[in-house]
Amino acid sequence: MITSRDNEKLKLVRKLHERKWRDKLGLFVVEGEDLLADAVDPVDVLVAGEDVEPQLLAEVSTLAHPPRVIAVYRRDDLPQGARPVTLALWHVSDPGNVGTLFRTADAFGAGIALSPGCADPTGPKAVRAAMGSLFRVPQSSFDGLEGRRVALVPRGGTPLPDVDLDGPVVLLLGAERDGLPSELVELADVRASIPQPGDAESLNVATAGAIALYEMTGRRFGTS
Repeated sequence: MITSRDNEKLKLVRKLHERKWRDKLGLFVVEGEDLLADAVDPVDVLVAGEDVEPQLLAEVSTLAHPPRVIAVYRRDDLPQGARPVTLALWHVSDPGNVGTLFRTADAFGAGIALSPGCADPTGPKAVRAAMGSLFRVPQSSFDGLEGRRVALVPRGGTPLPDVDLDGPVVLLLGAERDGLPSELVELADVRASIPQPGDAESLNVATAGAIALYEMTGRRFGTS
């Protein structure tokens, strides 16, 4: 039973709340039993009341309500590879949005590609928002993605219901505030916009990704 704040395992958990240490060590933290992976072996697991005093585990948690379990995993154990549909995220810096898009991709059977400048999907907020999907959704390199490139833009593109979405498709989603840069839009096979009859200037990037994947799923499975 760990009874000291100076325990090396607790120190490691504290370090891994910072991206520089996750990058250096190739490790990340998952807080809460509901998010633990079934198919991936953790580096370590700390259970309140069994491995560590509950108060000490609470002190190294980032959650408002401390979890019963905190586990450490290797980044290299996360799934890699491509799927017929990929959400390619450009400079999406909000970790909540990145995590939510992993969860959405998981629901619709898509993959994820992250450009440099995106939030770290293994950061605490992103891991929580992904709700375990981080262990199921394969990641691929943003460069060299294969498939029909569809750049989602707020206005002025072809209405998404009219876009050919057959075959491998890469859905390009831009940063929360600035969107996609012009050079990426110009390289895309088509610019597409989600019809918005209301007055909002644009959709949240996670919402836009969910709508686009729903549209694709409906076409491919004959439900829209």
